[in-house]
Amino acid sequence: GTMNPFQHGEVFVTDDGAETDLDIGHYERFSGISAKKSDNITTGQIYSDVLKKERKGKYLGKTVQVIPHVTDRIKEFIKSDIKNEDFVICEIGGTVGDIESLPFLEAIRQFSNDIGKKNTLFIHLTLVPYMRASDEIKTKPTQHSVKELRSIGIQPDIIICRSERNIPLEQRKKISLFCNVDIKNVIQTIDVKTIYEAPISFNNEKLDKQVLDYFKIKSKKSVNLNPWKKIIKIVLSPRKHVNIAIIGKYVNLKDAYKSLDEALVHGGIHNNLKVNLVRIESDNLKPTEIKKKLINVSGILIPGGFGKRGTEGKIAAIKYARINKIPFLGICFGMQMAIIEFARNVLNIKTASSSELNSKCTPVVGLIHEWKKDGKTIRGTNKDLGGTMRLGLYEAELLNNSLIKSIYKAKSIKERHRHRYEVNINFKKHFEKKGLIFSGNSPDKNLPEIIELKNHPWFIGVQFHPEFKSRPLSPHPLFSSFIKAA
Repeated sequence: GTMNPFQHGEVFVTDDGAETDLDIGHYERFSGISAKKSDNITTGQIYSDVLKKERKGKYLGKTVQVIPHVTDRIKEFIKSDIKNEDFVICEIGGTVGDIESLPFLEAIRQFSNDIGKKNTLFIHLTLVPYMRASDEIKTKPTQHSVKELRSIGIQPDIIICRSERNIPLEQRKKISLFCNVDIKNVIQTIDVKTIYEAPISFNNEKLDKQVLDYFKIKSKKSVNLNPWKKIIKIVLSPRKHVNIAIIGKYVNLKDAYKSLDEALVHGGIHNNLKVNLVRIESDNLKPTEIKKKLINVSGILIPGGFGKRGTEGKIAAIKYARINKIPFLGICFGMQMAIIEFARNVLNIKTASSSELNSKCTPVVGLIHEWKKDGKTIRGTNKDLGGTMRLGLYEAELLNNSLIKSIYKAKSIKERHRHRYEVNINFKKHFEKKGLIFSGNSPDKNLPEIIELKNHPWFIGVQFHPEFKSRPLSPHPLFSSFIKAA
């Protein structure tokens, strides 16, 4: 609840409510496996756990040290929550040589010894820069990075060399020689036009074969990469295009809406077309300029966010989408803005707003002090800022004969949440009388989850984040339908 998008990019939320950085989202999209809280650890969590143990006397009064106490806790994390998996892929972020990553590297060195070298494979990802001025590929940073690793007792088994150009055989031989790695295990990955080319690129370089050979595992079948090839064809050589406006306050920061961008691409793949994203900064969006800025746009999306900045621009854009019958999708904060716009301009409640933005308003959106999860009441007041969120999977029951039910083709759904404020249920009758339907609600009917407009071709607001569950090989139905409508 306290992660800043300007530093971390998007905050990705798992089914069980872990807030992580956007890398976990990439893992979910590529592997098709839903991540859990136990799949992500930070240095802060490690030290916090060690300190708690020390306070409880678990170390019997010994001096607490990085080795063995911190490294043991990291090794515990690697082994935790494993049932019958064949492989555990463990990524250590950061840069070799950083103070921050040293305990983690020491932990995996020990871990490899503990479970046996033949059961662990070290893959080192390294940048091989191309110097434009002298037109040459430089292997020195890779050599230096591997030297650092070897000095702490880790010999990489495979080196993945990321480069913007093809790495000549001569340079690969150099890396093989100086880094003590077989030439077959010096794998190049050249920058691709779309991230969905990566599996094909690795397959061409025989990375999968080398991993299996290392573990002496025989492959029963060849890998079917046709689904990925189909995706690449649609993304890179589409027959049709559609323009979608994303109106938010972090649009200049590409990573802030990473899952959203990807989910829109997936919606385009499902409709066999390319989605062009038109990013509009809500801070600078004046009501008088809206028509001009949205003239070539076929769909408008307002993403999640926090705080007052840029809200009036969003509200004006929603009014434009509502009146001009342009397909509209409001996510989380975007749904709340749609509620405020409708209350002000249709119900004529001029002071309508969210208590997050204005304490003296008519709160059509407000901070909910408690709600139930797994039968327990969760309170939101007088807690740390990060502890007051509605986080992770929550159920919503869908209204019969609604647009949303026809999209999901289900009676109830479970989606991932990340927000503090809720739409005020007390105004429900007033909204529905004027044609704004609460088409998805929590099972106890207290929390509005989905809104839609009766007399509009496609106008939906959702309190959750559907983008977190969208995958290239199984696009989210909400995004597929939104792009189709656009």
